[in-house]
Amino acid sequence: MSSNVGLSTPRGSGTSGYVQRNLSHLRPRDLIAPYPKDHDHDSLKHRQRQPDQKILAHDRARAIEVQVFDLRDRLEGEGHDEDEIEVQTNALRKKLTAAADSTKSSSARGLKTHQVHELAAAKIEESEKLRKALGIRDDYEEGGHWKKQEERLREGLGEKKGERMERR
Repeated sequence: MSSNVGLSTPRGSGTSGYVQRNLSHLRPRDLIAPYPKDHDHDSLKHRQRQPDQKILAHDRARAIEVQVFDLRDRLEGEGHDEDEIEVQTNALRKKLTAAADSTKSSSARGLKTHQVHELAAAKIEESEKLRKALGIRDDYEEGGHWKKQEERLREGLGEKKGERMERR
């Protein structure tokens, strides 16, 4: 035995005397609070992630250029003139750009998980549709009803205290 740990002798104990540490023991955590005492309740509210418009525009332009490059590659493979290729690719680029500008609607169904900004834009659009369908005002604040109810309760308690003071 080393450093007075465990049994002084394993004789008669039915064990080998080998000492292990308790892996299921949970150590106490630090005594600091997870949130500061003077925390702002607004900071704890859910805020929807805003998509970066520059990234969205870049992705749209990249998708257009991929299609233009595919056309260019196919035309070069067929042996067309460089001038004819330029005319056709510019026409396709203008057509796709106009189509992208006219249809801004995005659905989250066809998006991948790595397309974070597109998903955020689709979620905002979906939330707006739902808000309009349910008739929720733009200036609606979550929990506003409870705040009003609490204010009424405080006013009622204030009136009762005033009545008690008058009775004395």
